[in-house]
Amino acid sequence: MWRSVFAFSALTLFGAGLTGCALNKFEQREAWRDQTEQACNAKRLVETTEFVTPVKEISGPGVCGMLQPYRVTRLGRGTVALKQRVTLACPALTEAEAWLADTIQPAANLYFGQPVAEINAGTYACRGRNNQAGAKLSEHSFGNALDIMSFKLADGYVITVKGGWRGTEAEQGFLREVFLGACARFSTVLAPGSNVFHYDHIHVDLARHDPRGLRRICQPLIKFTPQLGADGVPRATARPRPPERLPAPPQAPIDVEEDDPYGVTPMSARQPARAPATQLSHGSAPVRPSAPAVAYAAAPRGPVPRAPAPRVATALPPEDFAAEPLSLAAPGLAEPIY
Repeated sequence: MWRSVFAFSALTLFGAGLTGCALNKFEQREAWRDQTEQACNAKRLVETTEFVTPVKEISGPGVCGMLQPYRVTRLGRGTVALKQRVTLACPALTEAEAWLADTIQPAANLYFGQPVAEINAGTYACRGRNNQAGAKLSEHSFGNALDIMSFKLADGYVITVKGGWRGTEAEQGFLREVFLGACARFSTVLAPGSNVFHYDHIHVDLARHDPRGLRRICQPLIKFTPQLGADGVPRATARPRPPERLPAPPQAPIDVEEDDPYGVTPMSARQPARAPATQLSHGSAPVRPSAPAVAYAAAPRGPVPRAPAPRVATALPPEDFAAEPLSLAAPGLAEPIY
């Protein structure tokens, strides 16, 4: 019996040691974190509803946690579902709601002619940056950050950050509007191309990179002219590009974990329907109907005039954001932030 007790105690101490190694035990909780959270709650910037509910304080392990966490199942006063429940502190939740209202929804309506109905996002996790043991704690450890993996439109189509960043013209434009809108609100914004850790999501947080909180990090640098103004209203020269699509066909249920990490098929993977073939009798192979025969009058003798050579369509040059280089390291960013 005593051997079992000693073995259990040893395992407990070993686990505690691993936890201590995983987190930076020398890191202190900066005073500005509690100050900004208290100020946000004092102004009542978060509207509590059946979808946004306050829960008890999260304290630890280490300096992780928040004074007044909020559990969120829907954003936009219940109009936008979250694929998984998130936990955020007041400052990050307030900015996320504003980002949704003034950038994400206007961009979705501009590029796709319909709003976003669901967002796949991740938030609170007590861990080091980039999941590195002993690294400085991520802003996720304080409910001060949000990761966006995908957006589902009202008709069921999904734009993933991983596929859409290099996807169709509309997907690229939409994600870049969302990215630049985040840069106007958050102090840290990292998207595909910023570093190897952010190839499949957009990370936003409200970290302080200098004592006064004035420095901002927005990576990667992109060549893109936004079609939305600062107030979320399309500019006078904006070119709405809602794609012509058929309703999504019914799909058989799939195993989300094994078949598709996002649980849906991206828009770029869908193929247009082909014209039906004509079936011949007696089991012969299907063929397409041939063009109707045309009767020609007898031409006079002499040289036969030649038809002009057909004009070959040339591809238009890609827009700036389509030609954007994909870098694996953020210029000027010595330490990747996650």
